[in-house]
Amino acid sequence: MLLAAATTASAGTLHGIQPDDLNRNGDPCVDFYDYANGAWRKQNPIPAYMDRWSRRWQSGEVNKEHVRDILTELSARSDWPQGSAGQLAGDFYAACMDESRIDALGSQPVQPWLADIAAVHDQASLQRMIGRLHDVGIAVPFGLYAGEDQHEPSRTIAHLYAAGLGLPDRDYYFKPEPRFADARTQYLAHVAKMFELAGTPAAEAKAKAQTVFDFEKRLAQASLDNVQLRDPKQQDHPMAFTGLAKLSPSFDWAAYFSAAGVPRVDLNVTQPAFLQQFEKELATTPLPQWQAYLQWHVLNTAADSLSTPFVEQNFAFNRTLTGATEIKPRWKRCAELTDAQLGEALGQKYVEKYFPPAAKARMQDMVKNILLAMDDTIRELDWMDEATKQKALEKRATFVPKLGYPDKFKDYKGVVVSRDSAWNNLVAASRWNVADARRQVGKPTDRSRWGMTPPTSNAYYNPLQNEIVFPAGILQAPAFDLNATDAVNYGAIGVVIGHEISHGFDDQGAQFDAQGRLANWWTPEDGKQFAAKGQCVVDQFEGYFIEPGVHHNGKLVLGESIGDLAGAKLAYRGYLKSREGKGPEPTLDGFTPEQQFFIAWGQWRGDETRIETQRSMIQGDPHPIAKYRVNGPLSNLPAFQQAFQCKAGAPMVRAEKDRCEVW
Repeated sequence: MLLAAATTASAGTLHGIQPDDLNRNGDPCVDFYDYANGAWRKQNPIPAYMDRWSRRWQSGEVNKEHVRDILTELSARSDWPQGSAGQLAGDFYAACMDESRIDALGSQPVQPWLADIAAVHDQASLQRMIGRLHDVGIAVPFGLYAGEDQHEPSRTIAHLYAAGLGLPDRDYYFKPEPRFADARTQYLAHVAKMFELAGTPAAEAKAKAQTVFDFEKRLAQASLDNVQLRDPKQQDHPMAFTGLAKLSPSFDWAAYFSAAGVPRVDLNVTQPAFLQQFEKELATTPLPQWQAYLQWHVLNTAADSLSTPFVEQNFAFNRTLTGATEIKPRWKRCAELTDAQLGEALGQKYVEKYFPPAAKARMQDMVKNILLAMDDTIRELDWMDEATKQKALEKRATFVPKLGYPDKFKDYKGVVVSRDSAWNNLVAASRWNVADARRQVGKPTDRSRWGMTPPTSNAYYNPLQNEIVFPAGILQAPAFDLNATDAVNYGAIGVVIGHEISHGFDDQGAQFDAQGRLANWWTPEDGKQFAAKGQCVVDQFEGYFIEPGVHHNGKLVLGESIGDLAGAKLAYRGYLKSREGKGPEPTLDGFTPEQQFFIAWGQWRGDETRIETQRSMIQGDPHPIAKYRVNGPLSNLPAFQQAFQCKAGAPMVRAEKDRCEVW
């Protein structure tokens, strides 16, 4: 197999791919995942506290070090004005880091909550307690969130959703395979142990654990599965406020909404059958069973903010799902928690240090080119008629990119944080975040709000606002590097940009129109063609096994796999567009720019993943295992075959009759 000539041209200060990460004994046409960074993975085993590892995940952990440095600096000062971003983030982190004080308190911080639940004595007090738990973000057994109206996204409404399970999803309660049966056994023991740590005698704790499991199993039976949850139409049940009384007449909805400060206007119930099961539980389940269930979910939420025995027991159970053998260092857990609860307070400091204006400008240019590549792709489709193309182009034209950080940061006014209790701080911050979201209900949608914090190493697409969002935390090397060639940046973050754009046109996103409404904009024939092209992707991923008898659920990973496939194609086209008028970039380290592009994707996305995590992902994660996120889409792309001169019939070259191309 021929690669690029060994001659390396000068590229000034810009670098190419990571040549030392390559498995030089591998063959890019056989297993590109192994070739692109097999040497790096061999030299960098998964850390004991992680469930997967790659340069991408390493970057995320380095990012947490940056967050830690900011929080350490903030917490070193005690003279911040009360309620300021510095005081809130600094004291929240300091209290979380004060392990000796947390250990001295034991379960004391959470005992008032457990006592209040134990004092529930009738339906009215039970319902008030459910509302109190919702106020601090403990969604049991259902939850309420503020979100766009799927039929009129310019307004925000309340959505009631199914929640309240302690295992990852409904199937864990029913499926007979050993990995599910083992998880159930471990879960029962875990719940019992947590009750014991909180002071419940062993026999009573065991009985409570069984009560909790049986209660959750009934809720799980009434819940949609993971594939059903991917269909927005299955969760679209708009109704007037009075409609709630028909689903669950025993619950005092008027009192609940009044206490929550949420207006009684039209809303959406994502799973009506679940609320009917909730009604059945209210009518038939004895109060002591409700008490055990609610107490468990308080303990489960509080576990990592309590003393070491709780933290260790919580980790002991979760390791069965992830395979990690050591708990993360406390500073990492505290940095993550501070970011999750007060991310826009510390985010201001983060972007000052780690996201310069030059980075934003270069990202804007990349996004522009990849969006233009999407336009070109739509226009060139041979399976879509002109009427549908115009609708697709209209939708693409309304895309809103958000890069780095919000134009306006949250002020967290009213949050009271001290260094006395990590749990009380978590309650205070959660209460503020819940109230902040609830205040949006009944108002015009605020498009300036973000769904991720600035330090987050991730990205998302929101179909209801037709926006693609890239926090500063993901715009770091190796995903995005001001000192890297365009080939490398387009191959890494560029594919992520293309991926998020593609979500607007995947099996879910394609159900929303240019205004973000859940509305069909497809002709019947084009809709059939689109579904057939999606089925090709489903079939491809059904054939990817992680161990004998365990393969991907093609329907579950369809959206993310369309995103990867179209994302790689769009980013490549965007890269070529970026070179128009400039000429090609040089060959570096013996690799052409085209080869660098694809290697950059393999090096950024190529995670090594523990088998326990793979099993959990196969069950409930809409993202495929990393190996197949690399090999799967690239094996469909003629540009990849050309770049590495792969022969027809090579494992990384799907036969033309089997090749998938959606966009």
